Amino acid sequence: MVTVINAEGLRLGRLASIVAKRSLEGEEIAIVNAESAVISGAKASVYAHYDQKRKRGSREGGPFFPRRPDHIMKRTIRGMLPYKRERGAEAFRRVKVYVGVPDEFEGVGMETFEKAHVDRLSTPKYVTLGSVSTKLGAKF
Repeated sequence: MVTVINAEGLRLGRLASIVAKRSLEGEEIAIVNAESAVISGAKASVYAHYDQKRKRGSREGGPFFPRRPDHIMKRTIRGMLPYKRERGAEAFRRVKVYVGVPDEFEGVGMETFEKAHVDRLSTPKYVTLGSVSTKLGAKF
């Protein structure tokens, strides 16, 4: 049984930490609408932060940082898992992230987290993951 989570309007970091914890417990998770997840902060500083992450390292040797919103979300979740150990690698394989809603999850009851919702944000400054990806040069 796969748990489907709708990322629309949820904060990226909070969502990633909840998903990482649940996948370590053995739960299979599918996240849909990854491009609608939210990163809190001023637009210019968020863009600068992700641009710096993208340009870090060299083209040949890495580290490589993704551009697409689903890959950025998966990379964020990976950072919260012990992915170099067997337990973390297994948990990472149980997480699937999608842009939009695939046909297999149409009409399925989707879960959302009140704790990670953007309405609880103390400041109105935030950027969607889709706009960050577009700024990094993604074509999704």
